Amino acid sequence: MVQCISPVDGSVFAERPLASAEDIGKACRSARAAQADWKVLSVTERGACCTRAVEAILAMEQEIIPELAWQMGRPVAYGQGELSGFEERARHMIAIAGEALADIVPAPKEGFKRRIVREPLGIVFTIAPWNYPYLTAVNSIIPALMAGNAVFLKHARQTLMVGERFAQSFEAAGLPEGLFHNLVLSHSQTSELISGGHVDMVCFTGSVPGGAAMEEAAAGQFMGLGLELGGKDPAYVRADAALGNAVENLVDGAFFNSGQSCCGVERIYVHEDLFDGFVEGFVDLTRQYVLGDPLDEATTLGPMVDTKAADFVRGQIDGAVKAGATAHIDESAFEKSQAGTPYMAPQVVTGVDHQMSIMREESFGAVVGIMSVSSDDEAVNLMNDSVFGLTASVWTEDEKAAAAIGAQVNTGTFYMNRCDYLDPALAWTGIGQSGRGCTLSSVGYEHLTRPKSYHFRVDTGA
Repeated sequence: MVQCISPVDGSVFAERPLASAEDIGKACRSARAAQADWKVLSVTERGACCTRAVEAILAMEQEIIPELAWQMGRPVAYGQGELSGFEERARHMIAIAGEALADIVPAPKEGFKRRIVREPLGIVFTIAPWNYPYLTAVNSIIPALMAGNAVFLKHARQTLMVGERFAQSFEAAGLPEGLFHNLVLSHSQTSELISGGHVDMVCFTGSVPGGAAMEEAAAGQFMGLGLELGGKDPAYVRADAALGNAVENLVDGAFFNSGQSCCGVERIYVHEDLFDGFVEGFVDLTRQYVLGDPLDEATTLGPMVDTKAADFVRGQIDGAVKAGATAHIDESAFEKSQAGTPYMAPQVVTGVDHQMSIMREESFGAVVGIMSVSSDDEAVNLMNDSVFGLTASVWTEDEKAAAAIGAQVNTGTFYMNRCDYLDPALAWTGIGQSGRGCTLSSVGYEHLTRPKSYHFRVDTGA
């Protein structure tokens, strides 16, 4: 039995039995049979069905938003944003599928007809996390189906009901029976499904140890493996930055979703000319958050996913302060913040360095460290001093300087004057312990298909 323990009050919000061996075997057989018919449909026909499924999810908004609050703690005031992002990504990937999946035809060669087609892989296994449960899952589910694949979804125990919502939407859309399966699985069952060669591609979003487990399970299967893992995403505020804009956006980038975002801003480097003013503005804005019950419309910062996660962040803060850093937020000003609970006040820490866990290890919580730098070169060196590389940002009015800095920073996505955003028209990818592979954009379709070449000699001289 799998339980979702709500961070709101510690109650059991949802409980589901694990799939049986018979359930898994039946899912594998029915998916193979359904995929054989699905792959021969046109992209337009697949798109019509997927569009109906997207609209079915959106029609559940009033049920989904409070469910998210109960399951993972995001305030209801921000629930609609998850669905808006889900819709943006899904509709974009449906819209570009025809062009992305079209045959590639080389320059004409007399006497021959040649082309490269995009063949579906078979069964794509999506293993989705709880922090953005619709956004992360849709990154692979809709493109996989559009490319002609069947899909298995294993959602995180913290967001059990999200998988069920996807299943309901596909049923309402008339997706062929057997093509999509929402499976409630243990870690061992997940590993066995992969190691047994029952799926053809794994799209995993989660922790670095989780990614290593995926690689171990897939060893020797020669299957595709997409991994979106950890992050310690940096931002650099240059001396010419628009200070107010940088403060406003970076506070949001650090603390939205209680800092529980793969691409959330976790470390900030500020040019010494702006440092004092930036920190003052950042701290003042952070103090305006309202920490409380996520079901309350007035709440702007909900609990972290569980007490263990909150205690890890508290430990990072305590370790930094003991090493000489300064924590600027008085936790007592946030009435709901309390040790031993998932409710934790946001925290801003200065006087930090790269010997501290808070600047090196992924926090995945409502805390950010801020350092002063004297030059672009110093900022770049510090930004690159990490095992992670998901996103990074620069805040400047000089586009040429931003491009030069971006060329030096080791990251999957580089922003100028924005952060913590995923554009579905661009490749979503990371380096180092942030993972490998790619979702979204036309490039994402390359990871959900395999190329097959046709080489016909049509002039034999007969």
